[in-house]
Amino acid sequence: MAYDESKKAWVAVDCLVLGYDVETKSINVLSFKRQIDPLAGQWSLIGEFINEEEGIDDAAKRVLEKYTGLNDVFLEQISVYGNTNRDPAGRVISILYWSLIKLDDIHKGIVNKHGARWFSIEDLPKMVLDHGEMIKFGREYLLSKAKNTPLGFELLPQKFTLPQLLHLYEAIYGNQLDDRNFRKKILSTDLLQRLNEKDKSGSKKGAFLYQFNQEKYHELMSKGYHLELV
Repeated sequence: MAYDESKKAWVAVDCLVLGYDVETKSINVLSFKRQIDPLAGQWSLIGEFINEEEGIDDAAKRVLEKYTGLNDVFLEQISVYGNTNRDPAGRVISILYWSLIKLDDIHKGIVNKHGARWFSIEDLPKMVLDHGEMIKFGREYLLSKAKNTPLGFELLPQKFTLPQLLHLYEAIYGNQLDDRNFRKKILSTDLLQRLNEKDKSGSKKGAFLYQFNQEKYHELMSKGYHLELV
């Protein structure tokens, strides 16, 4: 069959953007209201069709920058969705990317311009098409990756306390973790550098602040590790 005899299909990229709210201790998903029919006005992941002249990765980067203002953050292709009836408008194949960002880094003006907002992954509105399945897959993928690479650290501020790191991993695992066991295992990775600073927002005594050992971080991002916390 010649190219011009085959039926046409559209290809889109959807970006699952995850952030971590230190105050509410929740993993959040960036969503916006779909702007095209059918199903305009329903909550959606950020995404668009791929332009004819651009590569897939370039399209994902373009979409992420358009809706967040960020252009140098973690971004990875993780799945493809291509059921024939997934979109009532026609045959649309969606390539799913995910991105982990710090909430403070996002450009609020750009996010607001596009009507995007954060929702806790535990309390999402009804999502358009199969985007709920994408989010579920992304959450499972985050847990899997957090056990083997220090991806979770992408979600924290530059300086953080061990309790904040513990709460992040509890949000990723979806249950409470043993504090002593967590500290022992996370410190054994040599990923953390303790600073001569304390966060005293929670108590007069305060908690020491930490930051990442960048050299060790990049080493473990490439080699991986096994961090089983439950």
